[in-house]
Order: sequence, then C-alpha cells, then structure tokens
Amino acid sequence: MGKKADGKVLAQNKKASHDYFIEDTYEAGMVLTGTEIKSIRNGRSNINDAFATIRNGEIHIHNMHISPFEQGNRHNPTDPTRTRKLLLHKVQINKLLGQSKQDGYSIVPLKIYVRNGYAKLLLGIGKGKKQYDKRESAAKRDAQRDIQRALREKQKVAR
Repeated sequence: MGKKADGKVLAQNKKASHDYFIEDTYEAGMVLTGTEIKSIRNGRSNINDAFATIRNGEIHIHNMHISPFEQGNRHNPTDPTRTRKLLLHKVQINKLLGQSKQDGYSIVPLKIYVRNGYAKLLLGIGKGKKQYDKRESAAKRDAQRDIQRALREKQKVAR
C-alpha cells in the first residue's frame, strides 16, 4: 500500500503562496503515532493554519489537523491538532533557525506527500507579503491568464 500513493500531494497550503514570498524549501519527515499515517493517506489532513517553531534544537509543527482514522483502534491519537515533531538534519535546522530569526521571515508548511512509503512535509522559509504585494501578484496572474486566453483564441482562428 505504501507505493500506491507515492508522489501524490495529500494536503496543500494554498494560502502560503498568497501570503508569503517562499525563498527556500526543505523536506522534513514527521513523527506520527498510531493510525495517523492512514488518515494522511486518505487525505484527512489540513495544514492551512499550521506553523513551525524551533525549540531546543528540534523543530515542531503546531495546528496541523489530522482527523482520527474511522476504522482505528485504541492507538488513535485523541487530539487531532497536537504538536508533532519534524525530522531534519541538524545543519538544516540551524539554517532554518538563522533564516527565521530575520525580521519578517517565518517557517511555513507548504504540502504533505508520501515518498518511499514515508509521509513528508515540505517546509518553506517565507517573507510575509504586504497588501500591495498581494495586489501586484494578483494583477500579474490575471495578465498571464489574459495572454493565455488570447493565444488560445488565436490558435482556434488559425485552424
């Protein structure tokens, strides 16, 4: 069953690219208990309100919601938003710590996926966008959409 969901994005934080300029990404493993991996594979996780912190040389993710597995047993965790430890190399944690200490930067979870049978979390170091930056990004996206639409219509006329 582990190879079945490989490469598939199981949860994504779509607001992250809207709220932050993502400058660097890191792939982290997750310490899960009981049947949490089954819930993640079923797509029953949410990272929209999640954030990561570094304490005592360890990185933790807060407010990541993993619903209890329906066919679970007594090993089902009781708190779906509990703090979970992430697995990174010490060098990576120190890099993240140094970058997140800068003014305006934070560690943002971007997506959850399965690689080689293990659940992975993609973390990004992001600088918060101002309101005018968000409007500028929306304007660029709309302009790109208009260009694509015009090209499609031109190709239809040429046929």
